[in-house]
Amino acid sequence: MSMRWYVVHAYSGFEKHVMRSLRERVRMYGMEDRFGEILVPTEEVVEMRDGKRRKSERKFYPGYVLVEMEMDDETWHLVNETPRVMGFIGGTKEKPAPITQREADAILSRVKDGTEKPRPKTLFEPGQSVRVIDGPFADFNGVVEEVNYDKSRLQVSVLIFGRATPVELEFSQVEKE
Repeated sequence: MSMRWYVVHAYSGFEKHVMRSLRERVRMYGMEDRFGEILVPTEEVVEMRDGKRRKSERKFYPGYVLVEMEMDDETWHLVNETPRVMGFIGGTKEKPAPITQREADAILSRVKDGTEKPRPKTLFEPGQSVRVIDGPFADFNGVVEEVNYDKSRLQVSVLIFGRATPVELEFSQVEKE
């Protein structure tokens, strides 16, 4: 039998715990040949807090764990009897359906991209209205003209004395209106 990807429903907030428990149980019962990867799909997120750049992890699908496995009675029971697992997603309770390879590849590539290039927690778009909350232009309103995610900076058009003036600001200096 070939290994397929299955989605396991876990208690929210316990995804990493379930992932570790599953890996431990697979090792304990000697089923390493029937299980592949077990992972919680996450990406790195960058946010500015107290003027400092902080990285944190964000789950794509809170409450779910991806498991690559061969489905048979023994592996089904091993997963279902793991603490804090509510069951499989898709198919029937007794015979879960795997996700398609295309869906699995899309999730895996998103996980890979998320660790290579952390995304900012707040996303800005050109044309969006923002309020400046810090710096010499505090309490001014403006419109986003350009966004540079690599440097976490924005080009904002601010009205000064009735004239639109472009100003470069950090993400932490503005908030969405």
